[in-house]
Amino acid sequence: MRIAIATDAWRPQINGVVRTLEMTVKLLRERGHEVCVISPDQFRTVPCPGYGEIRLALAPRFGLRKKLAEFAPDIVHISTEGPIGWSTRRWCMVNSIPFTTAFHTRFPDYASVRTGLSPDFFWPVMRIFHKSSRAVLSATPRLSEELASRGISHTRPWTRGIDTGIFKPGLAPHPALANLPRPILLSVGRVAIEKNLESFLDADVPGTKVVVGDGPALEELKARYPDAIFTGSLSGAELAQAYCAADVFVFPSKTDTFGLVMIEALACGVPVAGYPVPGPLDIIGGQGRGPYDDLSKPVGYVSESLPIAIKNALLCDRRDAAAYGALFTWDNALDQFLAALHSARHHMLETA
Repeated sequence: MRIAIATDAWRPQINGVVRTLEMTVKLLRERGHEVCVISPDQFRTVPCPGYGEIRLALAPRFGLRKKLAEFAPDIVHISTEGPIGWSTRRWCMVNSIPFTTAFHTRFPDYASVRTGLSPDFFWPVMRIFHKSSRAVLSATPRLSEELASRGISHTRPWTRGIDTGIFKPGLAPHPALANLPRPILLSVGRVAIEKNLESFLDADVPGTKVVVGDGPALEELKARYPDAIFTGSLSGAELAQAYCAADVFVFPSKTDTFGLVMIEALACGVPVAGYPVPGPLDIIGGQGRGPYDDLSKPVGYVSESLPIAIKNALLCDRRDAAAYGALFTWDNALDQFLAALHSARHHMLETA
């Protein structure tokens, strides 16, 4: 297939959406598909309000439709609800090209944190954006149920994976974390208000707290929490070494749709502590034995009290965590992605 992927999230951003798309594009090409990526680096950009390091395409419509027309895709996947996403959606509808979308980010929740308005204020925009999509790709059954309750019911599964060649147990600890007082409590992700990092940094637990990542709240949190270690962004082998140095991976966010960093940590043998909310519940489950409570031993712990979750996660066996994390493969994720695209394209051909 000739597949165009349109996204407002792309390099040099480092986050779960970008890592997911990069691996998806790589595997699609390895399987013989032709892929065209429409991303912000191809246009003039402006800083995203509140996220200066994120660049949004400025008036991408004309350049975008030229690129898409020249590539002539069989189908388009729209990854984000930004300027590129909206412009691509319009081009597809005008030209009768089937497209799928994905719900990667809880934009209504993020916008609520930033504006003080209720998330309900922003959901109508999400419904409009995804309405004409042939399928809305969703990372978990729980997220699909939530989207259905919000009027977005045409979802299909698209889970996530990890690169088991990079994220694996037994690696030498990252030098910056090698000699810190134990236990080492690690959190990885964007350093931003919606990630709820203060609840981790305020937690009354022994050990050393480490935050890996960059974002608009980094300098403020470094000043407020001088005893914590802030490494900045890490990726690839360095990130895997940081995971392997940790005793527990702490995921304090309450607004994520999945949390790719959790399965990366698990694959490195690090138990996960988090809140009983979508994301942790979909990966480690309410009892720490997976979302279907079918693991023989816990690989993490969730609790309304983050210190309790951390203390219990410390009791988990790293070998159990690593075995569970290794089950999340990108090949399985790509099979789901392609199944959604094939179905969308065939439906369009049948109704043409």
